[in-house]
Amino acid sequence: MAITEDAPPGATERDPARPSGDRQGERPDREGRSQEGRRLSSPLILTMTLLLAVLAQSSIRGVLGTPLMQSWMTVFVAVTVQALPFLVLGVLLSAAIAVFVPPSFFARALPSRPALAVPVAGLAGAVLPGCECASVPVAGALVRRGVTPAAALAFLLSAPAINPIVLTATAVAFPRNPEMVLARFLASLLVACAMGWLWQRLGRTDWLRPPAHGAHEGATKGETFWNSVRHDTVHAGGFLVLGAMAAATLKAATPATWLRTAADNPLVSVLALAVLAVLLSICSEADAFVAASLTQFSMTAKLVFLVVGPMIDLKLFAMQAGTFGRAFALRFAPATFALAVAGAVVTGTALL
Repeated sequence: MAITEDAPPGATERDPARPSGDRQGERPDREGRSQEGRRLSSPLILTMTLLLAVLAQSSIRGVLGTPLMQSWMTVFVAVTVQALPFLVLGVLLSAAIAVFVPPSFFARALPSRPALAVPVAGLAGAVLPGCECASVPVAGALVRRGVTPAAALAFLLSAPAINPIVLTATAVAFPRNPEMVLARFLASLLVACAMGWLWQRLGRTDWLRPPAHGAHEGATKGETFWNSVRHDTVHAGGFLVLGAMAAATLKAATPATWLRTAADNPLVSVLALAVLAVLLSICSEADAFVAASLTQFSMTAKLVFLVVGPMIDLKLFAMQAGTFGRAFALRFAPATFALAVAGAVVTGTALL
């Protein structure tokens, strides 16, 4: 009773809460221990994987020593090593342009009439290096700053396909076919301008939902530059590896009769490489080396691969939907695919 009388008011209500408070205080410890256990699991998994690899090294050596795997590794390494320098250079240049060139510059440089702004924006892609990963946010920034959407969309499609890095990589990948560089430039520019004019005539403002702010707003230019470089290198490099793996698999593992059958049918070969470009989602600085490795297919089919890939693939569809809205992507992507295939076929038939 003395304790109760001497205790300040409310002590009896606080005392029962202490065990609960202690229990609540223990939760972060348990969470910390569980997080530590999760962190420790990754090195453990890596260690177990290395141990299994050491134990099975004889079997792995046997598999890697087969002619099939040697052929696969030769194509994979060749495509990756050839494409990687162009990929890195393209990422550096595209990040520099996206960060240090103000979007207002493009708004001032483009004509006020949309019909003229579309081809000017399309041609601007020829002097502004950048992969498709960078062209989508740049196009979003242009729309936010008052550039007509038709011109911004023409730039979005042309910049990854006809910039100097991509055309140089195409020339290196096709040293005996310089006409492929011209065909890629003309077909890509034609499709980009056609899509811009098509949007100007048929597009509706409620289909397009431009972003309200930039992805790196609030960061310094240096931080934004290196964040963009890291993100695009990892992102595009991953797709390059997947593309090189797919090209090596098609080259080494697919029965020659299947590829010959697809390649001998002009319609099937064009559609097959168009769909392959969408599925592989290879960065435009590297796709020419993958296309060059598909020796069974015609030059026109390879041109379709090179025109479709930088304009519409799985990652681009996701980026366009996230930047401009799903309603836009669901209409823009199929139209771009159809026009890219048609433009590449017409150009390839005339030049290749």
